[in-house]
Amino acid sequence: MDFKNKVVVITGASSGIGAAAAFLFAKQSATLVLVARNEQLLNDVAAKCESENGIKPLIIRAELSSDDDVKNIVTKTIETFEKIDVLVNNAAVGMRGSIRDGVEPYDTVMAVNVRSVYLLTSLATPHLVKSKGCIVNVSSVAAFKPIKDADYLPYCISKAALDQLTRCVALELARDGVRVCSVNPGGTRTSFAQNAGFSKEEVEQLYATRDKSYPLGKMAEPGEVADLILYLASDRARSITGTVYVIDNGETLM
Repeated sequence: MDFKNKVVVITGASSGIGAAAAFLFAKQSATLVLVARNEQLLNDVAAKCESENGIKPLIIRAELSSDDDVKNIVTKTIETFEKIDVLVNNAAVGMRGSIRDGVEPYDTVMAVNVRSVYLLTSLATPHLVKSKGCIVNVSSVAAFKPIKDADYLPYCISKAALDQLTRCVALELARDGVRVCSVNPGGTRTSFAQNAGFSKEEVEQLYATRDKSYPLGKMAEPGEVADLILYLASDRARSITGTVYVIDNGETLM
């Protein structure tokens, strides 16, 4: 899988799955655009990617709930590299919340997990059509089932919406030669749960429980999910579009 001369935009690239995907694309000679809120972490990831292939990534600090920031991602990418070949919509926010907590958690989560993806995809589409590129959305098994060990109602709703966005855009852009797929991880060992409001102790207990309960007896690592993203973005997957790919150690079988 060679991504030489391919421009790959990755949101949520400062840690976890996004950072792991950036490293893998860098190993395959991609030109990277790394997007996240934490500029210091982005710089660290960018330095590691540059050491892999000698190509300096473009770093864009963005708050994806801001339309202006989302628009700036495409503007800066085109100004710098003049094209987009791959868009990885990985950034997401998790927030503990139930139906009893009112609409605020829903609005916060949907703004980042769905609306920003819709806007960024819309703005990138003309450039992806020119390059016959592809989009990989990072969703979740929460799109299919409630997360029973946490109150994640808005998050589950957002990922179900993202999966439908994947299918609809895949159908719309297929004749233009643009592929759109989704990667849906189950529990993955990242900082996501802690960022969503769990304490360090709660995260450790959550992970220990999942390691024991999942059919394969383990959670996924970010690099495993990144491997799947890389494959779907490559020419090896040239006949795949509109499909949701689950990587969950058997979680959805439970």
